[in-house]
Amino acid sequence: MVETNSNSRSWHLNRQVNLSVLIQLIFLASLIVGSWVNLQKQLDLVQRDVSMLLQQQKDFENKLESLSTRSISYEYRLRAVEKAVPQADVAKSSY
Repeated sequence: MVETNSNSRSWHLNRQVNLSVLIQLIFLASLIVGSWVNLQKQLDLVQRDVSMLLQQQKDFENKLESLSTRSISYEYRLRAVEKAVPQADVAKSSY
């Protein structure tokens, strides 16, 4: 009867170990799922930030192109004024 009692205890101990392993696996799975969800949220935030950055870059390029066009326009106007006022020396004129 001692052996039966020993076997019963051994089986009971194994059952507890298996339950412990099962709980650890469930905990590990929940950590993995939680990490995956967190990673997906972070990726969504990064994607949103990159999209905003690309849009701002396009806006900046448009503004820069507009400024470049204005600069060229002002350069032509300045040349036209310089041609229209021959021999004008602004530095020597007194006000």
